[in-house]
Amino acid sequence: MQSNLGALADGIYRNASFGFSDKLPFGWVDRTADMREGDDPGKLLLLAVFERPPEATGTTINSAVVIAAEKVSSFSGLKTASDYFGPITELATAKGFSVLNEPHDFVVGTKHLVRGDFSKQRGSLTMYQASLVTLEKGYAVSFTFIGGGEDEIEELIEKLSFSGGKQPQSR
Repeated sequence: MQSNLGALADGIYRNASFGFSDKLPFGWVDRTADMREGDDPGKLLLLAVFERPPEATGTTINSAVVIAAEKVSSFSGLKTASDYFGPITELATAKGFSVLNEPHDFVVGTKHLVRGDFSKQRGSLTMYQASLVTLEKGYAVSFTFIGGGEDEIEELIEKLSFSGGKQPQSR
C-alpha cells in the first residue's frame, strides 16, 4: 500500500502526503478498496465513500465523496488545475451531467483550488456534483462531491481541510 494513499480512522480521512483531511458524515460507507482499479501508479483512488451501500436503493441521491490523484505527466499540456477540467468535464458529460458553473477559483481555508459544478436529472431528482482540483507534488488531486442539493454539496465541502493553514476545529 502506498503511503500517499492516506488513511481513514475515526471517521476522518487524512492524507499527509497531499496535506489534507476530510471528515466523513456519520454512518457513510467506505467503498475505496472495492473501487480501486488495478495498480496504475499514475492514477490513485484515495477515498470513495457513499451515504449508503450500492445495493441499498433509496428514494434520494446516494451522496458521495470521491478523492483521486492522477499524475500530471499523464496529460499533455496540463499546467494548471483549470486544465484538469477538460478531462473532468468530458467524464461528467459522458455520464449525463451538464455544466452548472464553469471552473473558477475557490478557497478552502487558506488553500486555493479550482471548482467546477455539474448537475443531472435522475427522474424527479437533481443530482449535483462539485469537483475541486489542486496540483500537488506532480499530481492533479481532485475532490468530487455528489449530493441531492447544492446545500448538501456545500456541507460536504466544509468537512474538507488542508494542513498548512491552521483552521479552528468546530464541534
